[in-house]
Amino acid sequence: MKKYLVAIEDLRLSIHPDSLGIESSKDVSPLKEGVFAQERAIEAIKFGISMSDPHYNIYVAGIPGTGITYITTKFLQEVAKEKPIPLDWCYVYNFQNPDAPRAMKLSPGSGKELEKDMADLVVTLRTRIPAAFESEDYQMRSMQLHQDFEKKRHALLNGLAAKAEAEGFLSLVNQVSMMLVPAKEGRPMQEEEVKALPEEEKQRLKEKRDKLQEELNEATKKMRQLEMELREKNKQLDNEVIVFLVGHLIEALKEKYQQEPEVLSYLEEVKQDILKNVEVLKVRAEVKLEIPHPLDSFLKRYHINVLVDNSQTQGAPVVIETNPTYSNLFGAIEREARFGALVTDFTMIKAGALHRANGGYLILRISDLLKWGLSWEALKQAIRNQEVKIEDLGAFLGITTRTLKPQPIPLKLKVVLTGDPLFYQLLYAYDEIFPEIFKVKAELTWDVDVTSERQRTYIACLAKFCEEEGLRPLDKTGIARVLEYSVELSGDKEKLTLKMREINDILKEANFWALQEGSEFIKEEHVKKAIEKKRYRSSLLEERIQDLFAKDLLWVEIDGYKIGQINGLAVVDIGDYSFGRPQRITATVSLGKEGVIDIEREAKLGGNIHSKGVMILSSYFKEHFAHNKPLALAATLCFEQSYGGIEGDSASAAELLALLSAIGKVPLFQGIAVTGSVSQKGEIQSVGGVNEKIEGFFKICQKKGLTGKQGVVIPRRNVRNLMLKEEIVEAVKKGQFYIWAVERIEEMMEIVTGKPSGSLQSDGTYPERTVFYQIDEALREMAKLSKSFETMEEGGET
Repeated sequence: MKKYLVAIEDLRLSIHPDSLGIESSKDVSPLKEGVFAQERAIEAIKFGISMSDPHYNIYVAGIPGTGITYITTKFLQEVAKEKPIPLDWCYVYNFQNPDAPRAMKLSPGSGKELEKDMADLVVTLRTRIPAAFESEDYQMRSMQLHQDFEKKRHALLNGLAAKAEAEGFLSLVNQVSMMLVPAKEGRPMQEEEVKALPEEEKQRLKEKRDKLQEELNEATKKMRQLEMELREKNKQLDNEVIVFLVGHLIEALKEKYQQEPEVLSYLEEVKQDILKNVEVLKVRAEVKLEIPHPLDSFLKRYHINVLVDNSQTQGAPVVIETNPTYSNLFGAIEREARFGALVTDFTMIKAGALHRANGGYLILRISDLLKWGLSWEALKQAIRNQEVKIEDLGAFLGITTRTLKPQPIPLKLKVVLTGDPLFYQLLYAYDEIFPEIFKVKAELTWDVDVTSERQRTYIACLAKFCEEEGLRPLDKTGIARVLEYSVELSGDKEKLTLKMREINDILKEANFWALQEGSEFIKEEHVKKAIEKKRYRSSLLEERIQDLFAKDLLWVEIDGYKIGQINGLAVVDIGDYSFGRPQRITATVSLGKEGVIDIEREAKLGGNIHSKGVMILSSYFKEHFAHNKPLALAATLCFEQSYGGIEGDSASAAELLALLSAIGKVPLFQGIAVTGSVSQKGEIQSVGGVNEKIEGFFKICQKKGLTGKQGVVIPRRNVRNLMLKEEIVEAVKKGQFYIWAVERIEEMMEIVTGKPSGSLQSDGTYPERTVFYQIDEALREMAKLSKSFETMEEGGET
């Protein structure tokens, strides 16, 4: 069996501190790029952001812990520095349709400037205009206009009165009308006097009055014309005052913003609106804190709502939205309570992440985004339509109220989603719009080959993290232990993990222990302590299970020989921690034709992959033992004291050994546990969690007493995955524990029985005095017995 033993140097990769060529991380320049060993993903991201097509958005896929959002953000921030600064966006009052605020774009930084300039203009409108209309000069000019009007009006009325008097009439004028009445001796005639006149006199008076009435009507028209002229002159006077006070300000603004066409158009609209609303502006606002003055409400229309201000932006914006609710993504229309009612206007429109990222990059975690179904659906529409709308959420809930409908803003950005590859696969398969608008997949790798160059870069990455987080630098022993821990996490001696979150956590915790000891550097002992303490905090369940094994409440044998029984190995994963444990597997065999029955499957505790592994066992028997005889057996397999689900095929080799042992009555040594998946051809295939499985069995043996004969058999292909604890390596060195590696089930059988297994010969038999010969003979005898029973049954029927 010695030929199957794994060499001591293959049990664990040990990195000698002196091989690093440095004394500490201070001797290494911190990584500048911010992204390490993700060339494939970076190339994909570069391609996506370089494509002008708006549908080439990016999904960055990576397993948890690889820092997908951090890496994406760091890379895009570097790229964004070289990109042009996007435009500012404002919402302004729409003078034609107040319910649809107008979106206005300006050059970067101009939004805040315009906001300030318009605020100054509003102050002028609020204070100087009412003062100007109350000034003595204005009052005198206005009075002069009214005096001129009264002179003309009186002249017109006096002329008409004189003519009427000459014709025997008096003109009576009041506030609403002018009347002609017959006169006698300078006084109006009574109605009785008029009736007493002869008919000829009455007719003459009537003809005179009709003629005078025509002239009166004409005079009335002239007075109305004079009133219109007065109003027009008053308006011209008001406009002169407005133009004098405001006109030059607006012209100055036009000069200032001459490169902004939309601003010029807006300023002209403002000017015309001011001239239309002089009467409102003439009223001086009284200061009453509890009640806003109507003038203040009116003047609000001239304010600027700066939605996106890029005055401080360097390059293109990179926005990360960690809570992508609809309002956070698309903005909101806020309301305020006023006199018991909720009111809003264009100044209460607030920007969302899409507005802030417009012209740059928006990063969203897909797990966060999919929690808000409305956000996801609206985002897809925004990308497809290339515009961002701010809509009232009430409309989506079927609540129809009067609200604003702001003008949509053109959207030009790249949306970058980060998340698990599974989300990408599900969305690609079940969301028909997703593949249309996220055409680029950037996939992060989770490990990297251990080469001298990669190792140097990895150390530079560690140095950068220590520098950014203000940690103690690592000395060479600390670096070597962190690198070993990275290999442990990768599960492959030839790989370094890129799950940097776990590495960074260990660095922080090791720094804590270094600070506790007052050490200038993070050393090997600090890293070891951080790893041990982290495991200790999560290993309560493992310790309780080991105690159950130690007390034989969970039964596993680690010495002696048993037929049809073997120790398999399983991994228990509790999220932040995983550990191995032995699992007693038993097999029983009898005459029959049912074949191999999996009790776990019958009890609905076995998963599909486990059931497949058991089915493969039947194929193995047919391949190796049914070529010259029928199989006449009924066999059952059971995971003893297993009360939960069983999944995976890593125990199929152990199950096959138990079956072969039960058939051939071959004892198996219980101090050896086995793991491995077996093929139909008897090949031992690699499995996962090999380190945890070995460690789990070692701890049980250690608690019950190491005998120097115990060990674990693993697939030869898993040797590269070995990163055993130093404690186990020391036990192997001392001959207290063994690790074997095999490629075939025959080799595994030889180890657990201590006898040669035997190989199939050309005549279809196995060599005598071998395990497989014994099994083959047992199956042959079972076939004969089965046939004899069939013959007896046929004879009885006859």
